Amino acid sequence: MLATLLSSCRKQKEHTAPAILEKDSVAMMTTYGVNTLISDSGIIKYRIVAERWEVNDKVNPSRSIFEKGLFLTQFDEKFHIQAYIQCDTAYNYDKQKLWELRGRVRILTKDGLRYYSEQLFWDERRHELYSHVHSRLVTPERDLEGSYFRSDEYMTNYYVSNSKGSFEKDDFQDDEEEKEQTSDEQKAAIRQPAQPQRRNS
Repeated sequence: MLATLLSSCRKQKEHTAPAILEKDSVAMMTTYGVNTLISDSGIIKYRIVAERWEVNDKVNPSRSIFEKGLFLTQFDEKFHIQAYIQCDTAYNYDKQKLWELRGRVRILTKDGLRYYSEQLFWDERRHELYSHVHSRLVTPERDLEGSYFRSDEYMTNYYVSNSKGSFEKDDFQDDEEEKEQTSDEQKAAIRQPAQPQRRNS
């Protein structure tokens, strides 16, 4: 009996739980039900509405994480609304002043421009937006699609490459009118050769 007990004790193994999380993966702050204004140098830049906001300064680069989606209202220096921005997931790299938006990125500007993509970067230092994936722009005048997009942060001046889309008829009419006008001016500048005249004897 004693031998059996000793044998069973020897076979027992120590059960240890793994580490909960590595130190650099633990968030410094996690906030739920966020609705707050963000300012820079005393100027309100945008309003953030999010289900969850996680701040982690241990990872490199440090960042804020919005895994449950983000709704952002963008303001100009006079606190006028410039655009509404929405996405499924967002990362804000505070040291680089860079936003990375992922998943169903949607923008609506005050001028009625609509933007659709699956990824978009917002560089706050350069005051510009850019994307290297398929993007779609819809304005009251035209519909553009392309694999590369770059714009100022208020989306008043934008560039789309490798693009396809529809344009207004007036865009082409203006070009044709300019060509016709140039052609008429060129014709007028060409002197007609003088015709020889007979002398009366």
